[in-house]
Amino acid sequence: MIEFINVSKTYDNKHYALNNVNVKIDNGEFVFLVGPSGAGKSTFIKMLLKEVEPSEGTILLDDIEVNKLKMKHVPAYRRKIGMVFQDFRLIPTLNVYENVAFAMRVIEASPREIRKKVPMVLAMVGLSDKFKHFPNELSGGEQQRISLARALVNSPSILIADEPTGNLDPETANGIMSTLNDINKAGTTVLMATHAKEIVDNMKKRVIAVENGVIVRDEKRGKYEYED
Repeated sequence: MIEFINVSKTYDNKHYALNNVNVKIDNGEFVFLVGPSGAGKSTFIKMLLKEVEPSEGTILLDDIEVNKLKMKHVPAYRRKIGMVFQDFRLIPTLNVYENVAFAMRVIEASPREIRKKVPMVLAMVGLSDKFKHFPNELSGGEQQRISLARALVNSPSILIADEPTGNLDPETANGIMSTLNDINKAGTTVLMATHAKEIVDNMKKRVIAVENGVIVRDEKRGKYEYED
């Protein structure tokens, strides 16, 4: 469960990146975070990751009060969250298997755990046969699937996707969304920041719209409703 309680973030005590935000996302939900560029979506995500601290208010993730979390506990906290980016962020000198395994090595998983888990998540994203390939040998869609596998390999309870289809053609983007939907149906909470109007409109998931740091709309089966 994610909850923002009266959360505000100001820069230079003037500009509100977020202004008195109150929102609750239950375990297992699929939520789109939408709004114009500069609306506050990135600040929302960075606060969840504890990359940015709120100026006011409380952020909860499950039973953790994120804004009071000591820095020494942040690495363990972040294991609860898988992160997928628009630009993939794969390590070019590592092959597919090694890129995914790297996320497990960071948390000091055993070699046995790595050998068991990496093939499982590669199968989940449909790329078991590409495990020896390097990122530059893969299409954009395949690279994003590897990014998904890496985000999932440590079994996070929440997956945050920041414009994961932004660099992909429509057909490939639909494939990524199908995978994200399957991941959500398996029990993972998905929060996706996006400008992809057609995807949001077609999937009919919960939509939280942010403008000028304020939540202006929160609909269970929402639409995008912006012109980009």
